[in-house]
Amino acid sequence: MGNYFQTVVDLDATHADARTLAESGLDWLVSEGIVRAELTDCVLGAPSGHPPGPSWAKAVGQEDWEPSDGLRIETGRTVFTCGQGEPMFAVCPHCAGRADFYTDRLEEIEGTWEPFGAAISDWSDTGSAAVACPHCRRPGDLPAWTWSDDYFAFGYLGFEFWDWPDFSPGFIEGLSRALGGHRTVLLAGKL
Repeated sequence: MGNYFQTVVDLDATHADARTLAESGLDWLVSEGIVRAELTDCVLGAPSGHPPGPSWAKAVGQEDWEPSDGLRIETGRTVFTCGQGEPMFAVCPHCAGRADFYTDRLEEIEGTWEPFGAAISDWSDTGSAAVACPHCRRPGDLPAWTWSDDYFAFGYLGFEFWDWPDFSPGFIEGLSRALGGHRTVLLAGKL
């Protein structure tokens, strides 16, 4: 068993505008009836969140089941993850070369993860970090790297939905528009 979550991360939000954007996103979600405005005890690991609204099904691809939990909005510098498991590789923003962390037999490739782990820690502390590509040797801003299975996202605003059916692409596009057309990424995971 476990709890599933989907997090829509705003990749363009800054520390300065995250709260304002969070309000814009929440206003849209409430006006669409996807979540309710009131706060209740409906999210894992947080004192309160926004429960599903009467039109929650607008957000999902298929109404396989009704969401059992709600929405938590995270503002502030956050390393968003998929929860369980580990990324298999990261892709350089310059040359598209892959930094593989594991072999095809799922054996750890020694030394590949360390610069990324250090950069993630630095970004979490300071909001700035880069990793040199093992192929082209150019340093790439950590948030610009892409990850297998969209395992990580680095940002200042995330909409974390607990135990909802899979979201539809139209819902993600609508939320992006509500955030001023910002780029977003969807992370899905389980705890």
